[in-house]
Amino acid sequence: MNAMTHLIAAPILLPLLTAAIMMMLGEKHRPLKAKINLFSSLLGLGISLLLLQWTQTTGVPGSIGVYLPGNWQVPFGLVLVVDRLSALMLVLTGIIGVSALLFAMARWDSAGSSFHALFQIQLMGLYGAFLTADLFNLFVFFEVLLAASYGLMLHGSGRARVSSGLHYISINLLASTLFLIGAALIYGVTGTLNMADLALKIPLVPQADRGLLHAGAGILAVAFLAKAGMWPLNFWLVPAYSSASAPVAAMFAIMTKVGIYTLLRLWTLLFSGQAGASAYFGGEWLIYGGMATIICAAVAILAAQRLERMASLSILVSAGILLSAIGFAQPDLIGAALFYLVSSTLALSALFMLAELIERSRSANEIPLEDENEMLPRPLESLHPAKGVNLDDDQKAVVGQVIPWTMAFLGLSFIACALLIIGMPPLSGFIGKLGLLSALLNPLGLGHEAPISNAAWGLLALLILSGLASLVAFSRLGIQRFWTPAERPSPLLRRLECVPIFALLGLSIALTFKAEPLLRYTQAAADALNNPEQYVMAVLGTRAVPSPEARAAMLEVRP
Repeated sequence: MNAMTHLIAAPILLPLLTAAIMMMLGEKHRPLKAKINLFSSLLGLGISLLLLQWTQTTGVPGSIGVYLPGNWQVPFGLVLVVDRLSALMLVLTGIIGVSALLFAMARWDSAGSSFHALFQIQLMGLYGAFLTADLFNLFVFFEVLLAASYGLMLHGSGRARVSSGLHYISINLLASTLFLIGAALIYGVTGTLNMADLALKIPLVPQADRGLLHAGAGILAVAFLAKAGMWPLNFWLVPAYSSASAPVAAMFAIMTKVGIYTLLRLWTLLFSGQAGASAYFGGEWLIYGGMATIICAAVAILAAQRLERMASLSILVSAGILLSAIGFAQPDLIGAALFYLVSSTLALSALFMLAELIERSRSANEIPLEDENEMLPRPLESLHPAKGVNLDDDQKAVVGQVIPWTMAFLGLSFIACALLIIGMPPLSGFIGKLGLLSALLNPLGLGHEAPISNAAWGLLALLILSGLASLVAFSRLGIQRFWTPAERPSPLLRRLECVPIFALLGLSIALTFKAEPLLRYTQAAADALNNPEQYVMAVLGTRAVPSPEARAAMLEVRP
């Protein structure tokens, strides 16, 4: 066991330790807590990048690293596993976490108590959910991140936020109950909750017990699908995400992907083609449930009038696309879906933060800022009559007026977010959707002819139509917010509010030029998911480190 193996536990332990330190500091040291939070989040992102790099260079079969925190032999103790898929989700979580925190440090972290500690606890839950390799600890990390999200959801108070937060809490508590019931049924049939061990035992389940196994898997799936946002279990998501504060909503964009990640991980492990009579159990439910989610969200987005609501509905559209792609069980389609997941999550997180700034620009009364030096340059006032400037009857400049810097930033950022979410060229959202369309039209891969199923044609049509619906909705709202003239001052923005949006959109644009390396990576992750025996062998083949006494006894036994 080398030093890199011990690093697998660091993304979980680091935020836990950071949260404990910040709880001891109290609310009087909020600026110090913000700096500690930022340092810890950046360090967690750096560790995630190291783990991602390690999965591409390690000699372990399938680029899989396994760590046994309690040093118990698999499958009896805790197991943490990092592979290409989990490492990708760790890095994505770290990027969004740092961006949301920077945005919150401008205003929102002072809107309530214990924001920074709750933020770190949520990061701990997210990292743990992506690293754990057994169902019970997955439940534990789900509860950790949800408990923190309850406090963050109510951060900033407000009647609408409290009302939506109570619904959010109720639904997630019910989903957690279903999680426990489903896990208990699966444990009763198989006698284990370790994911790798389940992959070996599910094909051996007697026919008489298979109905109970499928019932447990179905109940478990309902809990994950409620968190992932599948219709009709997603009625709580749009009000909750739309009411949350901007940095919290940006973090929630990755929380939805936890349910999708878990479904992808468990479905490819437990119900792969090697699962015997349970092979591909529930695949059609994922396909058609995802398609129903796309339809409902695309129709609703046409009626949306606020940008926060459009962002929440766009999350549902992306969730429906990803769920349907998983159900087809095609490695090429899953690889393209993972690329789309990265691009859409970055854009949606940026859109939630941008939505607050745009809606603030509509208000005539700006929130005063304490330090004028932290503002972006004030927009230019209306130009005075000057040479070369045409004036109308009201003596206002109508030709030659300079666009304020802040409005230019908001407008260009809005256009970039819209292009990414809609999937229009030339940005990375288009590359992700193009990969999905190509995989649907070539079920066996390029160079191989095969009939295209009706479900594939249906998803292909919905990909195009949902993009068209988003195009109409974003165009209408953009005209209302930026084109329609109105007598209001331009917003005053802090640099910390603009830096994370610029960084997320810049990273999304960079993916356009560096799409090939990421596509290779996501395709390798999809191929590994399609061959679960690599994961199973890596986990079950890991041995606990013998104690010094055991080593001495082994040496004495040897002749």
